[in-house]
Amino acid sequence: MFVLLVRRAGLAIMVAVTVSLLCFVLSNVAVDPALALAGDSPTEADLQALRERYALDRPLPERYAAYLGRLISGDLGTSQLTGERVSQMLADRVGVTASLALAAILLALLIAVPAGVVAAAHRGGWTDRIVSFIAAIVQAMPSFWAALLLIIAFGVKLRWLPISGSSTLAHYVLPTAALSLYAMPALTRLTRSGMTEALDSDYIRTARAMGLPTRSILFKNALRNALLPVVSLGAVQFGFMLGGSIVIESIFAIHGIGYLAWQSMIRSDMPVIQAVVLMVSLTYIVLTFLSDVLNTVLDPRLKRGRS
Repeated sequence: MFVLLVRRAGLAIMVAVTVSLLCFVLSNVAVDPALALAGDSPTEADLQALRERYALDRPLPERYAAYLGRLISGDLGTSQLTGERVSQMLADRVGVTASLALAAILLALLIAVPAGVVAAAHRGGWTDRIVSFIAAIVQAMPSFWAALLLIIAFGVKLRWLPISGSSTLAHYVLPTAALSLYAMPALTRLTRSGMTEALDSDYIRTARAMGLPTRSILFKNALRNALLPVVSLGAVQFGFMLGGSIVIESIFAIHGIGYLAWQSMIRSDMPVIQAVVLMVSLTYIVLTFLSDVLNTVLDPRLKRGRS
């Protein structure tokens, strides 16, 4: 177990360093930071002054080494437009995005797991077909389109819920529902697939032969093994939701990390964009690592197979 944790932790650190390198290179090579800061019609003297001010005239490896050193010390830099510390800007907004993503993944699991279990229990029947059809329709629906449909139905027509802002819990209902649709189809299909495989296994046939109730077989025996890949996918989907919340937060005017990233991209505030991309990527890496560890704890066979 310890060897597995060390391997996974080492791999996570390597991926994190690679992500930081890619983020730095893309933000400094794909776009000239000085040109983005200078605004309209800058002169060469203006560009040179900006490069000297922000140390953009130094070699790229030297700038990356300095950037990595600041990251290790917890310094994410300063916004080029507002002068605020980027770490403080993220700290002020990360709670909003994390709450939205957590509520969305929980809602997706609460709907997807029972739907997948029911579909597997009635494999080939009308229930299975209906669940598969709805999952396919939701999967094909872009998140911004689903958000607009929810706004029109529950905010404009019925006037049940607010459509912008984040001052009350009611403001989070529509964004949570729209964001949960992103993960729901994949979780439903994976739960159904895992349950189908589990229900065809020998130990389930033995449980049926012993006369155990169907509910006990489904939820105590089959679901336990079927949930292992769902745990991993749920962690991955939660990481995606943190990054994918840009669209949802922009539509519903929720001032979280996604809304901050959207504003920063419009204004070419590169330190903020770098910090947001890096934070979301690192969160995704950590969640993937934790899901692997949790799966190993839940299923000892994985520990024996990998150690």
